[in-house]
Amino acid sequence: MRHSFLIASAASAALLTGCTMPIYDTASQSPTDTVVTVTEKLTPPVAKRELETITQVGRTRVDPYHWMKDDNWQTVMTDPSVLREDIREYLVAENAFTKATLEDPLEALKTELFEEMRGRIKEDDSSLPDIDGAYAYLSKFREGGEYPIFARRPATDIYNDDAVDEILLDGDVLGAGKAYFSFGALGHSPDHKLIAYAVDDQGSEIYTVKFRDLATGADLPYSVEGTAGDFTWSENSDAIYWVERDGNGRPVAVHHYKLGGERSTEIYRESDPGFFTGIAKSQSGKYIFISVGDQVTSETHYFEADAETPEVKLIAPREPGVEYRVEHWDDRFVITTNQGGAVDFKIVTAPIDTPGKDNWTELVAHEAGTLILGLDVLKDYLIRLERKDGLPRIVVRDRTNGEEHSITFDEAAYDLDVSTGYDYDTTQIRFEYASPATPDQEYDYDLATRERTLRKTKQVPSGHNPDDYVVERIMAPARDGVTVPITLLRHKDTAIDGSAPMLLYGYGSYGITISARFRTTPLALADRGMVYATVHPRGSMAKGYQWYLDGKLKKKVNTFNDYVDAGRYLISEGYSSEGKVVGMGGSAGGLLMGAVANQDPTMFAGIIAAVPFVDVINTMSDESLPLTPPEWPEWGNPITSAEDYDTMIAYSPYDQVGDKPYPAMLITGGLSDPRVTYWEPAKWAAKLRHEAPNGGPYYLRINMDAGHGGASGRFEGLKETALEYAFALQVVGKADGRE
Repeated sequence: MRHSFLIASAASAALLTGCTMPIYDTASQSPTDTVVTVTEKLTPPVAKRELETITQVGRTRVDPYHWMKDDNWQTVMTDPSVLREDIREYLVAENAFTKATLEDPLEALKTELFEEMRGRIKEDDSSLPDIDGAYAYLSKFREGGEYPIFARRPATDIYNDDAVDEILLDGDVLGAGKAYFSFGALGHSPDHKLIAYAVDDQGSEIYTVKFRDLATGADLPYSVEGTAGDFTWSENSDAIYWVERDGNGRPVAVHHYKLGGERSTEIYRESDPGFFTGIAKSQSGKYIFISVGDQVTSETHYFEADAETPEVKLIAPREPGVEYRVEHWDDRFVITTNQGGAVDFKIVTAPIDTPGKDNWTELVAHEAGTLILGLDVLKDYLIRLERKDGLPRIVVRDRTNGEEHSITFDEAAYDLDVSTGYDYDTTQIRFEYASPATPDQEYDYDLATRERTLRKTKQVPSGHNPDDYVVERIMAPARDGVTVPITLLRHKDTAIDGSAPMLLYGYGSYGITISARFRTTPLALADRGMVYATVHPRGSMAKGYQWYLDGKLKKKVNTFNDYVDAGRYLISEGYSSEGKVVGMGGSAGGLLMGAVANQDPTMFAGIIAAVPFVDVINTMSDESLPLTPPEWPEWGNPITSAEDYDTMIAYSPYDQVGDKPYPAMLITGGLSDPRVTYWEPAKWAAKLRHEAPNGGPYYLRINMDAGHGGASGRFEGLKETALEYAFALQVVGKADGRE
């Protein structure tokens, strides 16, 4: 899915101390000797313009900032030091300008916000343990720690707070001294003697899998390089199956690695560059599934998890527009699918030896408007997570008699999640409940007795009273007659008379629905009188799968219209006023920010666009980029279709920049980002400055040490949020206090 901090350099130091340095002159098309003394006048870098003419499907466009894409970008993802020098100088200058004109002046507010948000985090928090055999496994943080620690304790001590945990992996030790560090997949061997873990120390999402002997605590002298961070253990504990990431950054193949060997054996390779590959083990532990698919079509292969030489078999061949997901249920497979027009999905079963579509038998019928989000399988129960009328519910089906019962709650907006742990033959599951005002509550639930036991409530050390906040679910009328869901959080004392500023968050792509979870960070804005609203436009699945279909391809403009119409409706209802709204979105939500800024710039006081996918036509025309072929079903293919080209270019934020009264914008990116490459936000900022010099100001901030997710540590990441919120408060005139 398409979804930032700073390093110092000589160039940035020059800008910050009032020295002079070259900038780029728009008239000369090349670096000049023009200089700017920052202590006299703080002016943003001006990017050179080199007109690149591009013709395809009978259309021609001119890109003045094509030069920002390094021809050697694949290598830059893993080794940023090879970035072309003129590009590096420009990005460093942009970072320096943003630091001098935004970050430094807001330092006190940013620090205040950071400390406040950090105070809401239980720093030494831990997960509830999950039992697997003789052990209960858990993750936790130490006070002040940036990265998770993975541990285990005897299963008999699962809820013993005084138990002494055995540390398996210490993220703070592994990440020490690294500008970026992140775990991918991580899992102990079925015999509990080893742990395999994937790590990325660049942000490129290219992982190395390492192996640790849990008896000695030492890493073994072998590893697997170039993985997508996705793997699973064989049931024999002597091998892993891992997913390869190719030179274009795509997960394309599955390999079998026998521990200690010199090489892996390839067991599956996907030939279609538009299909990504993944791997997972069934809850029963008997089978391993290889899943391949794009945005609308999927296919699954399987083999026995204890096979010394795996024989990969096909469940059912891919069929355009048909998705299916597979689990194992004793003598059969159970499959969630949209086959046969089941837009919101249905559940079928299939014989293990002959699992093709001709042998699928319906178990749970399709119900329009009730979207099946996920399915978990235990020996005697099926547990499915659904969304109906915008709210989730857990439905439990008894295998013996087919009876079903549901787990629901009464708040206006809330989120549910379900976990089945490691066991297959059990009646115990765990579910988590939260709302924007209610901290997470984790329950153990007995499927047979229907008894729930509250095991944990998320702690907010600095204090939190849910009654201080109001959560609302609002349906806003869109211009074509549909109603758009909005989840709204505000302090109970915030007046609904148009005086309050509002942060309007949105995403709306890939069917992803922003959940109504409890997040401590928005409370910092709510406590300062801002309304925090999340729009669920078409392109998400907030109102079912059709809601997603109505916000993609030729209907993509519905996403942007829904967001604008929702914002305008909230203004009309007194939740805010024109010019007091701050738009916020990241990745494909950054595309949303660019599109709505073009459509209705006067609604906003500011825009926060994190790693924004804004150079749509160029990105979707570049087959070498990791996500381009798999995402043609989401956006269209402008290489082969003039109609798709015309649809995209009509909303592409980069291509539609004009001389408009754009609000202030904070635009972020990551140098090692393989999803939204660094040059997208950089090109957009440069074009905004050139085409709309009277708008803005425009602040560009490229994290030179990270990728799509920004800074990797939990507190370093919180500093980035603090800057975004400080910017939001500044542009609505609340940077000097809460009132």
